[in-house]
Amino acid sequence: QVQLVESGGGSVQAGGSLRLSCATSGYTYIMGWFRQAPGREREGVARILYGSGNTYYTDSVKGRFTISQDNAKNTLYLQMNSLKPEDTAMYYCAADRRTTASGISTLSPARYNYWGQGTQVTVSS
Repeated sequence: QVQLVESGGGSVQAGGSLRLSCATSGYTYIMGWFRQAPGREREGVARILYGSGNTYYTDSVKGRFTISQDNAKNTLYLQMNSLKPEDTAMYYCAADRRTTASGISTLSPARYNYWGQGTQVTVSS
């Protein structure tokens, strides 16, 4: 079983920055950050392969967000810079132990079996 606990959300003005953290327990192969705004589907933001550190981002956050890991602290991070009002959402940390999941995108929620409770990010204009 993998447990995930997010922290670091809050309210910020447009152009500001926030750093989200996700404390993890147990082995994982892949971890990701997702977000869900009211009335919208959950969207993959970024993911990282925990062994290699390989990262991938959705287009809307490239150049603004950075996903990273601290293996010694068993913690996943999402550094969010140049925040926009459209980044407002509940942000979730997710993880999975499977090394492959045939045909499923690594930014799809279906790729992940373990989820945190979420942390709210609100960006005002």
